[in-house]
Amino acid sequence: MTESNDLPEAPPVALEVFTGEALERARAFADLLAGPGVVRGLLGPREVPRIWDRHLLNCAVVAEAVPRDASVVDIGSGAGLPGLVLAIVRPDITVTLLEPLLRRTVFLTECVDALKLDNVEVLRGRAEELARRRVFDVATARAVAPLDRLVTWALPLLRDGGELLAMKGERAAEEIESARAQLEASGAQDVEVLEVGRDKVEPPATLVRVVAGRPPEAGARRRRKR
Repeated sequence: MTESNDLPEAPPVALEVFTGEALERARAFADLLAGPGVVRGLLGPREVPRIWDRHLLNCAVVAEAVPRDASVVDIGSGAGLPGLVLAIVRPDITVTLLEPLLRRTVFLTECVDALKLDNVEVLRGRAEELARRRVFDVATARAVAPLDRLVTWALPLLRDGGELLAMKGERAAEEIESARAQLEASGAQDVEVLEVGRDKVEPPATLVRVVAGRPPEAGARRRRKR
């Protein structure tokens, strides 16, 4: 059982990252993660002292790579990391929290209601089921799957030129090399490693940014029809 005093106060840098109403929402979300989130098994009790630096701030700085007014789908949203945090820090964007497990979607819905976020929808399902039914500008994912699998789920959800922003660690470059064949087969136009959150989180958050295009075979079919 997690005691409430295990949750630290928001660090000074949080006041720079979360401004205005976003700071109060971030504090409220931290309480939800440390309370119901732990009780329901969405976050481990040992993570409570690190909620601000390892989770909230680490996710919030991803917003540096998200274009203004973008539509975002957060794949395998889990406890709302990073999708719900992005919605808090960036009210200009719309966020779809995509999660297949019912207990997690219930928690996410309760969080959205409690935080009074009108730029978020919670959707129960898998990326494969949503493909070609919805199209987004940006897809995000944190600790969901290796890059080679992730691109097969994410890129069909993106418009041409849309971006997958996958939160990865120090092996990001290795994952890109391992996924080269799948990146090409999925029609990726470009791929790079980005660091965000310098001077805000230590170490900076590492993202793999993949720009979506048409898979080669899809393009070939369109040319044959002309």
